[in-house]
Amino acid sequence: MAQPIKLNSTVKIALIIILFLIGLVLLWLPKDYFNDGQAVCLSVVFFDTECYGCGMTRAIQHLIHLDIEQAWSFNKLSFIVLPLFVYLILIEILKMVKEYRSKKKQ
Repeated sequence: MAQPIKLNSTVKIALIIILFLIGLVLLWLPKDYFNDGQAVCLSVVFFDTECYGCGMTRAIQHLIHLDIEQAWSFNKLSFIVLPLFVYLILIEILKMVKEYRSKKKQ
């Protein structure tokens, strides 16, 4: 049975900072930044069929900018994926704070 990968706290902090910066960049970019361009999804490129993830980047970009209607039209699953992603990041931050406080008390 495979063991989960253990990351040290420095790597976790770096990952959280990177994710936070990605969020800031997405907030800074205009909401229609990703609307045009070539599809990079393999199912579209090879089979000309959209998968469940198609349009997720565009949908999340519009959702971040509170353009609900456009986000819904690109990918309905973004309304589940974005809050879940934010929740998981917050849980990881809380775990790190708890670890830091327990180490500081010792």
